[in-house]
Amino acid sequence: MRRVFVLAVFALAPVGPLSADDKGAAGALKVENEKGKETALSPEAFAKLPRQTVKVKDAKGNPATYEGVLLGEVLRSAGATLGKDLRGPLLANYLLVEAADGYRVVFALPEVDPDMTDKVVLLADRKDGKPLLGGEGPYRLVVPDDKRPMRWVKQVARISVRGGAPAAGKKPN
Repeated sequence: MRRVFVLAVFALAPVGPLSADDKGAAGALKVENEKGKETALSPEAFAKLPRQTVKVKDAKGNPATYEGVLLGEVLRSAGATLGKDLRGPLLANYLLVEAADGYRVVFALPEVDPDMTDKVVLLADRKDGKPLLGGEGPYRLVVPDDKRPMRWVKQVARISVRGGAPAAGKKPN
């Protein structure tokens, strides 16, 4: 008796990871404000933003010093509404942070606004004085106050402000 094996091959469009177009030019971070305007933040432009360092324990419990820019300052550089203008329905806006491999997390916009909180959410590009290695960088979120580092996104490729505010003309409950 002769056996016949059939091999079926299906091509599926990727659902999770960002495409080459979404990843942008070498090292550029895409940041979209609540109006839909997208900014490609180059490593050179990122390096000119106000810098900060945090000392933390990494996922393995080892001490580490991360250096980068507060996420609120990154958003401000892309024209996101923050500070005294972040009020009313805009307080319902949130951030979607996406990694190159499709991993995604959410933050409430007021949670990262330096004018509203002392909480540190750092977008790091250096660890222990050196640029982040490929598996971790070029950008990584560091959230020291989170009890578990589930929102410490590696290889951040895109940050988008999304509207949680009600549609124009509708009043919140």
